[in-house]
Amino acid sequence: MERLIYQNKVFGPYEYSDEDEFEQVILEHANDIFGPRSVFINIKKRIGEDNIVTIPDGYIIDFSFEKDPRLYIIEVELVTHDPYKHIGQQLLRFAISYKASGRNIKAFLLENVLKEKLKKDTVEQGFKKAGFRNIDAFFESIIFEKPVAAIVIVDQSTDDLANVLNQLTMKTDIIEFQTFISDRKSIFKFTPFQQEIRPLTEAKKPRIRVEDIDTIVVPANEEGFKEVFLKQKCWYQVRISSAMIERIKYIAGYQTAPISAITYFAEVVRVEKYKNTGKYVVYFKNKARKIGPVRLSKKDKGLAPQAPRYTSFRRLSSARTIGDVF
Repeated sequence: MERLIYQNKVFGPYEYSDEDEFEQVILEHANDIFGPRSVFINIKKRIGEDNIVTIPDGYIIDFSFEKDPRLYIIEVELVTHDPYKHIGQQLLRFAISYKASGRNIKAFLLENVLKEKLKKDTVEQGFKKAGFRNIDAFFESIIFEKPVAAIVIVDQSTDDLANVLNQLTMKTDIIEFQTFISDRKSIFKFTPFQQEIRPLTEAKKPRIRVEDIDTIVVPANEEGFKEVFLKQKCWYQVRISSAMIERIKYIAGYQTAPISAITYFAEVVRVEKYKNTGKYVVYFKNKARKIGPVRLSKKDKGLAPQAPRYTSFRRLSSARTIGDVF
């Protein structure tokens, strides 16, 4: 069982008494979880007809990609709940009834946004940057023209949950939100939504535009790099957000110390779910080709990839050091 130590105090896992308590904590930390580039709409409305009825726990309008804003439904669940009966059935019902309920969804989302100035201003700024003439045209697009996706927030992610979500055609992201407690003080552990690109979306002057991202850089030790990246023409167990899957056109391998450089790249042919996990396999179109090497310079020590990072192939191709890549 995990423990956290902070200021000489040991924090142990906290078990929520029920889903309502967990939902309240998620609501209190929504801005931290979803970030300033998203609008969280805390509204529960019954949608669907006859036996296909569902009530999502909320919605997110995400503006991480300025030219491609997206709508996500939110499901908040405890690990003690059966993922098949609760999360699986809820999302399946939503996927089936979504288009038929589109007009109702548009009506209550629009009403919620317009009555709160901060939400209204954020959405207005976002749809103008995306090129929509008004808020009505914007909602028409994200509801009827683009595929909806889901974000599942759980207190503990499991293989069973990943297996259930892998069976759905709707794209899903899992956010594991854990709570640790000591003497009535709490610490929260989670990976924020769109964590991989948030440094770009939240920076005043980003070094690379989010819309230009088309390359994922993955760290690898010598053995894994030779046996998998070079011989098997793939890289697996990669954590990728659903919004990034269609954007990845290239993959580059950063070989860890003592090499400390990006040495090979490959064109990506497809990205698939990896077994019963929330991770993916990236398959190459052809064998990886040499590049650079693009080395880690002394001034770039903090930029060495410890996990997958994103850049543009154009930027990678002209880079001399890792600092030029990111």
